[in-house]
Amino acid sequence: MSKTAALTPAARVEAAFRKQRIDKIATYHTGWSSKIGSDLLGRDAYVGGGINQWRESVALWDGPAAHAEYVERTRRDSYDLAKIIRNDLIRISYWRMTEKPARKIDTYTFLYGNPDGDYVVRQMDPETELYQVIDERKSHVPQTVDDLEASVASAEKSLANYRPTKESYREQLGAVEYFGPDYAIPAPGYGLCIPRDPLWLEATLLRPDLVERHLDYQCTVACRQIEALKDLPLPYILGGGDFCGNNGPLYSPRIFHEMMLPRLKKMSETAHRCGKYAGFASDGNLWPIADDLFGASGTDAFYEIDHDAGMDLRKLRTKYPNLTCFGNISSATLHNGTRERVVAETRENAEIALELGGCLCGVSNQVVAPTPMANVMAMLETLEKYR
Repeated sequence: MSKTAALTPAARVEAAFRKQRIDKIATYHTGWSSKIGSDLLGRDAYVGGGINQWRESVALWDGPAAHAEYVERTRRDSYDLAKIIRNDLIRISYWRMTEKPARKIDTYTFLYGNPDGDYVVRQMDPETELYQVIDERKSHVPQTVDDLEASVASAEKSLANYRPTKESYREQLGAVEYFGPDYAIPAPGYGLCIPRDPLWLEATLLRPDLVERHLDYQCTVACRQIEALKDLPLPYILGGGDFCGNNGPLYSPRIFHEMMLPRLKKMSETAHRCGKYAGFASDGNLWPIADDLFGASGTDAFYEIDHDAGMDLRKLRTKYPNLTCFGNISSATLHNGTRERVVAETRENAEIALELGGCLCGVSNQVVAPTPMANVMAMLETLEKYR
């Protein structure tokens, strides 16, 4: 194990992707609720999930000046939170919702779309910070698997004019300029999924041709994004697509092998040809398709590693030595566990990282709003001992 006291955060992240064993951990926490972010920053923090989408809706409703202020504030708060939690790989933004509401129903509730036609109503719960659909009207919802063909054809048609450029990554390049070379900034572009809607899952059996066309569309988008990043100082391309629960994937390993794997391989090959690393995220139990996703696909990294669904960090790093792993500290442990349990799980996370290399330590998913601050501080203080 090399002595690395002088390594920058960016160098620690690079060491994790190169699977080098070093004597300091690298860190990346996937997500933070606004409440916890606010407690850490000492001000109302524009980060989080649904609450940040609701805030953007409020700002859009209030006009261009309010929205510009929102955009700047969420950027600043994301940056400041990344620094205070000591991320080495920086999360530069949180959930957004750029569609202007058509109607404000009350403080927490907005309608989107046409009040006299198709619409969606969302309401924010201040306790959970969720911004959920509570009412909707859609006149053209697909009713059968064959009805999906129109949306697939529309997506395919859109590819004719889809050519991402450097300008598509202004947000990421702004973060590179702000943080400088000492920190690692990720870019999006490695997303691929079969939609979790029941009709799409049914289509994997009844109309596999439609599913494969949809995946081809996503693969083309991803490869064009990766190619647009080729000459930019953004070496880590992240994405994914949730498709698992605690009991395994929502569709069979055969479907993953036949439909997902060939596209993931093409995306990974494109990333490597462009000098990039590619990372895939999903919650849940991925063991039934692990050999394909973590081996044959060429994917370099796996994040949102769901400890409570049986995704064990030591087992992953041992079985798949070419895989970089992010996280594995459980959001549920932080939320519901004792301080002693939080410290023990955090310590285990850091010690596996030091022993095996190829890890970024941290929470695998959102630190939810009701999480006790004592547990958050116990985790952060424990990790600090290994930095």
